Amino acid sequence: MKDSLCTSPFGLLKSYSSKIAGMFCHCGSQNKYKRLDAKLEKKMIEFKRSSSGPTNFKSIDSIILRFPQFKEGLKNIRGVFEQYDEDANGAIDREELKRCLQKLQINLKEQEVEDLFHSCDIDGSQGIQFNEFIVLLCLIYLLVDSPSFSHSTSRTGSPELEATFDTIVEAFLFLDKNGVGKLKKKDVLKALNEASPWEKSPAHITKSRFQELDWDRNGKVSFREFLFALVNWVGIDADEETSAVGKLNQVQRS
Repeated sequence: MKDSLCTSPFGLLKSYSSKIAGMFCHCGSQNKYKRLDAKLEKKMIEFKRSSSGPTNFKSIDSIILRFPQFKEGLKNIRGVFEQYDEDANGAIDREELKRCLQKLQINLKEQEVEDLFHSCDIDGSQGIQFNEFIVLLCLIYLLVDSPSFSHSTSRTGSPELEATFDTIVEAFLFLDKNGVGKLKKKDVLKALNEASPWEKSPAHITKSRFQELDWDRNGKVSFREFLFALVNWVGIDADEETSAVGKLNQVQRS
């Protein structure tokens, strides 16, 4: 049987897997993520229960085909990041993050700020890099109105960016078939195989694809894990690389 990596669009993302592995290899203890991930899980359950009407996503392929739109919607965060990276060292430290939140009129408790910082500083560098900052803004957008977070009069200040975040949430909810707030392995594997219904992917291939999402190897994918993987797959900093959709078009033409 031909390796489905050659025919499935999701397989064309293989070139990004090394980036993701490198990014998460210093993840350390999972305990520092638990509070925020629990809040996200509850939020995803709320979204799933309140969602109605048709979804924009019908398959893994339909998510991949949105990558250019995701990239366009997220890349403008670069200017915001550079504004708050006051020492221009390529990362936002705790004090810079606190000043950033103040300027965005986002009022969080000290523990909430620490949870956000630790949950987004995946490589343990004690600084929020650009891709991590994208995740941080999305989490703020989703959680700032939660009862667990302090009240705020503003979130990101960008309706266009928030629309992109909403679409990413919709993609996650499409994969969360049972509405449990996290992605289960069997549902993700089923979705991967549905991408190429004429040729079921070998078990080791679908397992590898799932592991690119489930970087803490606990058999489940939180929204935060999904968001980190998606941001890297989209390739915000990969302007010189061929996009996944571009590669797909090349394959289709060959």
